[in-house]
Amino acid sequence: MARADEEGKWQFAGVLPLFDPPREQAKATIASARQMGVNVKMVTGDQIAIAKETSRQLGLGTNILDASGLGDTKQQASAQTGEAIEKADGFAQVFPEHKYFIVDVLQKRGHIVGMTGDGVNDAPALKKADCGIAVSGATDAARAAASIVLLASGLSVIIDAVKESRRIFQRMNSYAIYRIAETLRVLFFMTLAILVFNFYPLTAVMIVMIALLNDGAILSIAYDNVQYKDRPESWNMRLVLAISTVLGVIGVVAAFGLFYLGERVFHLDRLHIQTLMYLKLSVAGHLTIFLTRTRGPFWSIRPARILWIAVLGTQTIATLIAVYGVFMAPLGWKWAGFVWAYALAWFLVNDRVKLLAYRIFDPSKPSVLEKKPPVDLTHQIAARAYEIYQDRLHGETQQDQDWLEAERETRGSPAEHPKVA
Repeated sequence: MARADEEGKWQFAGVLPLFDPPREQAKATIASARQMGVNVKMVTGDQIAIAKETSRQLGLGTNILDASGLGDTKQQASAQTGEAIEKADGFAQVFPEHKYFIVDVLQKRGHIVGMTGDGVNDAPALKKADCGIAVSGATDAARAAASIVLLASGLSVIIDAVKESRRIFQRMNSYAIYRIAETLRVLFFMTLAILVFNFYPLTAVMIVMIALLNDGAILSIAYDNVQYKDRPESWNMRLVLAISTVLGVIGVVAAFGLFYLGERVFHLDRLHIQTLMYLKLSVAGHLTIFLTRTRGPFWSIRPARILWIAVLGTQTIATLIAVYGVFMAPLGWKWAGFVWAYALAWFLVNDRVKLLAYRIFDPSKPSVLEKKPPVDLTHQIAARAYEIYQDRLHGETQQDQDWLEAERETRGSPAEHPKVA
């Protein structure tokens, strides 16, 4: 600050400090993102000392690069520059061309990049990023260039979007395994029965009814309860095909087992065997949904109520059709109960086989002899602080208080409030 004296000359009066604090709950939001395997980097036009202090407050680290040292942004980045950008916690004194350059380098090094921004100068980088996010109050240019436009202030909603996207991925993965397993089971059973035994185990009407009932129930998987991983995921088609093939082959074995019992042990006629196989394929197919939705035992994640209702509803219809002989020979309640018991028994066997298949094709669990590293509770504290922030519905700023409360709950020990001088 300065002021003019009586002669009109400027005299230094003092320094007026300005403080632009990070957004409320930014620290908890960033920690939650890191817990979920998302690497966060700060890009700012501020001076490097300010950037380092802000980054320290947010828990990002202090490895901040001066954007002027990145070299010519119009040229291909060297291996050394690319490695430095990957390891950096943030970038200071950045111009628009630097933002685009940073996004481009990270993409070329195999990263999927998300970018947030609000100004016209952010538009090129938002367009270049795999997922450009225009924050609340962004300019029209930033909104047009972005893939997602936030209407609420703050960045915490991005964490909710990441969580929901991972839930959707898990549901898609479950559906893919289920659909492939069911196709293999029905296709192989029908083909082998026709070629080996010269017998059509299902009529065309039965196949249509199985397809309709299966599709009606599988739609509810879009609302199922799932557990997402704390790291980004991508399609592992080798694992999907392996698990679905194992379940499909076991299903074929179970189907031929019932076919053998019906024809050779109970001496049923071919019409009643067709009804028997229709009900078995329908019931076992729906039970497969509960196998494919979890990597662990089928009871490890509680199914959503709508999934229960859909499966029980469609299988009640399928059972009544078989019992009273709608478009097929009537089976009766005695044989229907036998089919349900047979399918449930194989369901339990399939669950054990599924666990073994996951162990063989995707051995992700560490050995019991492996020494476990010390437990770091920072991520759990950040997640709890973020939940407290959401429960407050964006009330008054109390970032430190939320963090301390979350730390007390997580560690189970009292934490002192910071003293203000």
